[in-house]
Amino acid sequence: MDYKKTLNLPRTDFPMKADLAKREPVIMEKWEQLDLYAKLRKVSKSRPRYVLHDGPPYANGHIHLGTALNKILKDMIVRSRQFMGYDSVYVPGWDCHGLPIEHQVEKELGEQRQGMSQLELRRRCRSYAEKFIDIQRQEFKRLGVVGDWENPYLTMSYDYEATIARELGKFITRGSVYKSKKPIYWCSSCRTALAEAEVEYEEHQSPSIYVKFPLIDDLGQKVSALNGQKVFVIIWTTTPWTIPANLAIALHPDYEYAVVRLGNEAWIMADGLVEQVMAKAEISDYEILARLAAADLEGMKCHHPFIDRESIIVQAPYVTLDVGTGCVHTAPGHGREDFETALKYDLEVYSPVDDDGCFTADVPHFAGQFVFDANSGVNEKIAEQGNLVRKESITHTYPHCWRCKEPVIFRATEQWFISMEANDLRHKALQSIEKEVEWIPSWGQERIYGMIENRPDWCISRQRAWGVPITVFYCQECNEILADSAVQEHVVSRFAEKGADIWFSEEAVDLLPAGTKCSECGGSTFTKEMDILDVWFDSGVSYAAVLEPREDLHSPADLYLEGSDQHRGWFHSSLLAAMGTRGHAPYRTVLTHGFVVDGTGRKMSKSQGNVIAPDEVIEKYGAEILRLWVAAEDYRDDIRISEEILQRLSEAYRRIRNTCRFLLGNLSDFDPERDRVQVASMDSLDRWALHRLQQLAKRVVQAYERFEFHKIYHAIHNFCVVDLSAFYLDVLKDRLYVSAATSEKRRSAQTAIFEIAVTLVRLMAPILVFTADELWEHLPAFSGKSESVHLELLPEPVAAYEDEAVEKEWESILDIRAEVNRALELARKNKEVGHSLDAEVTIGISGPLLERLRGQEDILSRVFIVSKVRLAEAESIEAGVEAVDIPGMLIQVKPASAEKCARCWVHDESVGTDADQPEICGRCVKELETQSA
Repeated sequence: MDYKKTLNLPRTDFPMKADLAKREPVIMEKWEQLDLYAKLRKVSKSRPRYVLHDGPPYANGHIHLGTALNKILKDMIVRSRQFMGYDSVYVPGWDCHGLPIEHQVEKELGEQRQGMSQLELRRRCRSYAEKFIDIQRQEFKRLGVVGDWENPYLTMSYDYEATIARELGKFITRGSVYKSKKPIYWCSSCRTALAEAEVEYEEHQSPSIYVKFPLIDDLGQKVSALNGQKVFVIIWTTTPWTIPANLAIALHPDYEYAVVRLGNEAWIMADGLVEQVMAKAEISDYEILARLAAADLEGMKCHHPFIDRESIIVQAPYVTLDVGTGCVHTAPGHGREDFETALKYDLEVYSPVDDDGCFTADVPHFAGQFVFDANSGVNEKIAEQGNLVRKESITHTYPHCWRCKEPVIFRATEQWFISMEANDLRHKALQSIEKEVEWIPSWGQERIYGMIENRPDWCISRQRAWGVPITVFYCQECNEILADSAVQEHVVSRFAEKGADIWFSEEAVDLLPAGTKCSECGGSTFTKEMDILDVWFDSGVSYAAVLEPREDLHSPADLYLEGSDQHRGWFHSSLLAAMGTRGHAPYRTVLTHGFVVDGTGRKMSKSQGNVIAPDEVIEKYGAEILRLWVAAEDYRDDIRISEEILQRLSEAYRRIRNTCRFLLGNLSDFDPERDRVQVASMDSLDRWALHRLQQLAKRVVQAYERFEFHKIYHAIHNFCVVDLSAFYLDVLKDRLYVSAATSEKRRSAQTAIFEIAVTLVRLMAPILVFTADELWEHLPAFSGKSESVHLELLPEPVAAYEDEAVEKEWESILDIRAEVNRALELARKNKEVGHSLDAEVTIGISGPLLERLRGQEDILSRVFIVSKVRLAEAESIEAGVEAVDIPGMLIQVKPASAEKCARCWVHDESVGTDADQPEICGRCVKELETQSA
């Protein structure tokens, strides 16, 4: 007889091979047909709403691993909050204006760009953005991200552009916006101003020079030893090109300044830096003639080192003794602190550099030269006059343009600013950071607080084409700004109807309400501003353009989630915009993640050849493995990725999948409504499994609440591999396969694994979105089962599953099992036994544990998966393997002496006792009789 046919072997259509790259699109098609996002909204109507507001990615190019990480994290949060009983809405968005798109369009146009109107260029930019929105939308959906993809928000939509103008208008009418000539970051390559958030700091080699400024005023009256000597103030700088714009030398009001004699010259520098400076100058023979306060030198004048101009000595608190001479070269048009000092001393904000970063005709010797190229020439001019003390190179961090990656300069130009002090914006923002918002990780609070506390006024103007214009009109008669709320609202209504392009296609008179007059002089003719807004203002007002008007959202948002660089980007601009117009933060919680790096921790770049594209991962492994990668790492730090890491995760996924497949295979004949066994009647081991399941569910739900996805991955993986595969399911095979199909002991096991499967699939669903839904389809039908697992909720705690007594009971058995497995492995290694069922085990043990285990030999043999277990006093065993963790225990393994059952493979003395079925044991005879009854 073929006894294999009498066994209840697993049967399921759920495939062992995942084939994710092919299977995932099929599941996506199911979601499309189901209209999953709409279904989610329908089943959530009465629930509290949870809003994760999408920080808009840039509509330029294909997605990379950083954007994939961000979108997957957001999706896991949106889905997990949905599973937790919220109406968890997700409206994706795109940032559409700005320099990267404009640059790319100009690059594609080539020579066609020459002579093209600003309006036509804007139309090309809009078309380019639309193309990549469609591309990225499909790429994000392929990652398994659920959202309102048919109704995203776009910063270039007419209603959004109108909102940008409206929010700017509020700042204007409240007196927070002003125009001024100030030093700002300027990219000569992109020919535009840059905000703090558009600057990246990279390693850069710069010249480092020490320069003498000859003192004009006579210091002999204060230091008699200086009579008849040449006196110089020594400065240090790493930007020689700014020396032509020098108008002052700054000293710290609290430092002492030494007058150092060397030969027939005297040099002035901070007393605390004398040794350092003289060592740089390679001068050892010198003496300090006197020490003076900064106030003694304030107001004195020096000759410029090579231009016929004077420089005044001033005082400034930002001077330090960290490096240099303690005497700071001050060019008011090329430094923020220099500018502030210039205002105090009524100095000209002098910046003789044009939009291309070249010197103007004001600068003798260097007119038309690019400033960085002029460094060596400036050094030569200083040296010709005998004023160059020391020249060298240093490597330091230097600001670079975020778009073109070229070094930037500080340059004073006429720009538009939002004041940080007007209407108490800075103070309000700092208060909100401390009191209104939860920052995860907590260090984010300190980081953004320091940035807001020390930042300058917000430069909001850009000298480019593709963006929303600064909607300001000037009176042609008196040049006053038309700060009128009615005018602003009129422009807003025009933008809502026609988009911001009309600013560039219509004259000022056509954009203004009829009869508009200047409130200052009564003039009726106006010109319009042609600068556009910083794109950080665009995305920063998304609370007003998206959260407030949409009925399916609310403001403030529950969560903003972006990379940690957004403390100076979107988190920053959103906070300032909202505080300036609403008086409160646009978010309740801010969560940040790290950056994607390669397997060795290096930054990814094309030049390093270590870039991995998301579509490559999806094609090879499937999007599910990419999602598992996001979940497996603590995303608050930088996240490593490599082929080795992906292969390791793919193997971990395979283990989880195969465990679930085993569960499904053993439920093929199980009807949850008909066959379920009550907990009180279940086998002790099954109750242990349900208790462990309950502990897992609690840990996972708590981790979802705290956004700790790495804990969820490790908990689920360990449960599948350690609790289930390595123990519970391994032990359960005998009962599932051998017992009569409808017996209570088998139904008890099936009840347990059904609960495990139904719970496990919901716990993993926010992360393994494709696999969870595939598993859900293959689960047995039961009352209330949804069309998709994603319409379900996380499992509620089941009090009946909590059983600490059962856990404690099994704890000691598991400890003994570990010792038995070690002994079995040693016996296998010594070729004493093959399969564990070919062995019988004698356990030598003494005391209460022996008494507690007596009578459980049959249970122990099933748990250890051996044919026979005998318990004995430890002293009665002559030889055995000593237990490692249980003192005094000996384990003896030897080949089973009884015949092997052809059905269950257990060696048992009852084999051969049944005349009709001599090949099988007595237990199997009974099971077959029950099965055929």
